[in-house]
Parts: sequence; C-alpha cells; structure tokens
Amino acid sequence: MKTITIDDEFDAWRSAALSALSQGLAPEAIEWRTSQTHAAEPSLFEPSEAERHEAQSHAPTVRVSKELATLIKEAAHFSDAHRWSFLYRVLWRWAQGDRAVASAADEDGARLHRMAKAVRRAQHDMIAYVRFRKRDASLGSPEYVAWYEPDHDVLAWGAEHFAKRMGKSTWLITTPTGAAMFNGETLRLERRHAFAADHVSDTPDSAEALWLTYYKSTFNPARLNEDALELHMPVRFWKGLPEGALIPRLVSEARSGARRMAQARGVGALGGKSIPVEASEAQPERDTPTSLDACRRCDLWRTATQAVAGQGSERARIMLLGEQPGDQEDLKGEPFVGPAGRLLDDAMQRAGVARRDVYLTNAVKHFKWEPRGKRRLHKTPGQQEVDACAYWLDKELRTVDARVIVTLGATALNALVGKGASLQSHLGRAVPFGDRWIVATYHPSYALRQNDDTARERTVATIVAALEEARRLAGQ
Repeated sequence: MKTITIDDEFDAWRSAALSALSQGLAPEAIEWRTSQTHAAEPSLFEPSEAERHEAQSHAPTVRVSKELATLIKEAAHFSDAHRWSFLYRVLWRWAQGDRAVASAADEDGARLHRMAKAVRRAQHDMIAYVRFRKRDASLGSPEYVAWYEPDHDVLAWGAEHFAKRMGKSTWLITTPTGAAMFNGETLRLERRHAFAADHVSDTPDSAEALWLTYYKSTFNPARLNEDALELHMPVRFWKGLPEGALIPRLVSEARSGARRMAQARGVGALGGKSIPVEASEAQPERDTPTSLDACRRCDLWRTATQAVAGQGSERARIMLLGEQPGDQEDLKGEPFVGPAGRLLDDAMQRAGVARRDVYLTNAVKHFKWEPRGKRRLHKTPGQQEVDACAYWLDKELRTVDARVIVTLGATALNALVGKGASLQSHLGRAVPFGDRWIVATYHPSYALRQNDDTARERTVATIVAALEEARRLAGQ
C-alpha cells in the first residue's frame, strides 16, 4: 500500500490525486495522511503555476462535469478525517467511466451530495453568526476581533466574504484550528492545531451593552416559539453571540410567567395597566407540582432554561443517575448530550451497554450555574436542591423497572443513600439497595477535568468497569 502525505488543503490533495491517477493507483491501494500547514495564502481554490505545470506534465486528462467539480471542491471542506480517501474514490470511479458516482442515487454520490450540502450550510452559518467586537483604538490593529467555531472548514471562504464587505477595516477571526487576518488590503490565513477564545471573549466593546439592552427590550415572551428560535438560531452558536447569554434566562422567564403578561419583566414594571394573556392561570403549587416543567420546589427553575427529564424506557434494567444537567443539556432539554455525555457514550460502547437499553436521569433536574463572562459554569447543587428534587427521583424509581442503578459522582450517590456517603468507599463494589443494586463510579465530567492523559484514561476505565458490572448484575 502506498502512503501519500499531503497538507490538509484541497489543492494539495488535487495534485496528489492527479499524480496517483497517472500511476493507476486504485483507491484501496492508497493510505492518505495529512500534515497541518501553519500558513496559507487566501486564495485556496486556485492552483499555483507550479501545480498547473505538474498536473499537465504528469497527470492524465481527467475531464469531470462542472457539477461534480463543484461538489468535490465543496465536500473537500467537510470535517472528516477520511474525506481525502473518499474523494479520491469518487474521482477514480469517474476516471474509470462510472458516471453514476455523481448521482445522488448512488451510494458514494449520495454521501458526496450530503457533504457538499453540509459545507454550504456551514458557509451560510458563518456569515450569519460571526460577531465582531470592536477593540479600543489605543490597542491598535486589528480594529475588530471575532471568535467562531464552524462545523466544517469554511474559514477561508468566510474570510474572503468579510474581506469584500468590511472595506478597509482591519479584523481578525479566530477558530479552534485557524485564524484569518485582514490588514485592510491583504488577507492572510494561519493554520494551527488549537486556538483559544479567551483573548477574543474578554475584549471590551462599548457598543455591545447597547445591543444587549435593545435585544432585551424587543424580546416578546408572548410570541416566543422555542422550536422556531432554535431552528433559525441553532443552540450550538449561542455561546458565540453577545445575546446568547441572555436567551436562556429570557426563555426561562417566559415560561415562568412573563409569557402570560405578554411582555418582558422590565416593561411590566413601567406604569400602566397590565393585561394577562391567561388571567385565570394559577401558579403551580410548590409541594405537589403537576409536571416537572411546573416544579417550583426549589429556586433553580428561575435561571434554568427548562427542566431536563429522564430519558429511556421504563423497562430498562439499568438506570444511570447523574448529578444535574449541564449547559448543553439545559438548552436542548435532554440528559447527557454535552461533552460528558459523549464521553459516557464512549464508555458505554466499551462496556457493551447500549444507550437505548438504559434509563438516563439526574438527581437534580434543573441546571445550576454561575456566570463567567459569556459562559455559564456548572455549580454543584446544594443539599436543599437535592432534597427538593428527590420528589422526582422517587417517582422515577417507582416507575422505571431498573435492577441496577449506576450513580455517576458523589451527588448522585448521596441522593440515593443519604448525605455523607463516600464515593471512594463505594467504588468497585455493588451495594444492595432494597431489591436492587447500586454501582457507584465517577461522573464523566470528572474524567474531562483530568489534565493528564494517563489519569483521564484511568478514570474512564473505572467508569467502564462499573458499567460492565451493572450489565452483569442486570443479566444483560
């Protein structure tokens, strides 16, 4: 097998692919590897003179349709480590006379169309959701900075768009894997393995406060449609928007009363008569709420976007009990969908436990957090909040036919066996709990906080072992 190492760019792949075609190398005979470039010129879509000469002198004549050429160029920016080998397979099939590869009805063609469509969507999103912040003039160039996390590699495309539309202004856009810089005349791209957002998110912008005031004043809770909001402004982009930190609280206030008054709280404080939308609607009782969304047994509902209910079959033999929803769970309304959830999915896969076969829930159903700039940082719930949410955990324990409960972290363990239970003393052993078993282990977020790879893997291995023990006790 031949190994071809290229810079992770379309032009580098195109030259290598044409050379491979000239040698008659089949797709299965090539292993494609990439090396990161540290700097690139802005025009990434046009070959250099040297590349044109190389292609003309060594490569066969491969004429592709305009549609296929466009699809390949777009799909080349799809975030997939195997995209270069896939695109070579497409090119190879076309060169062999197989025109079906360009059709969406073909298996490879369908994948190619999906990749290109996703990249076009990412290009649209970058234009819509990049937010520049104006820097203090005394700091010099650049005048504007922005942090953005694209789903696919569309930084070069987006940078060219902004270079054409921002005149002579100087600006910088950073992403997790690169940066685009414009000095008013020349656009430059830089590739790195990792960038941080801190220097951008901490940049002061005097105009931003005015924008946030305007956004709050125009928010109409009576007309809030959460599905439409998330469709037109996906949750994953909120953390990069100045108004993103406001939205969860505005939505929460709309659910908890502002919607009934058809106005924001600040507007309702002004003089004049308030006309309730549903004047007869009563506040839910604190002690016996009619639904989880209506629960007011503690005050966490005031700052959370929504309550996050358990998820899974009531016939599940294993229940996974965490501490509380995180930031992404609070926004989406589902348990374990953030970084900790993805690590838990990996651990379950290693343990042979499928997510569809377990019931996932948390000891506390609302997200407790504290502001840190534009971010909402997790804050451990207090015993009062755990006790208040025991009302809902008890209902789940009566409803879900789980033989084994895997507690993820100390808070979850204490919610079941009482305050003061030591997680360390429970690790690695099954403890009877009525006619059930408790298997205690670390919360996946604890593994994410480990700075050392060895310590992280050791923590994950402990979680995997607990899941394997739970599967054995459940008879799965």
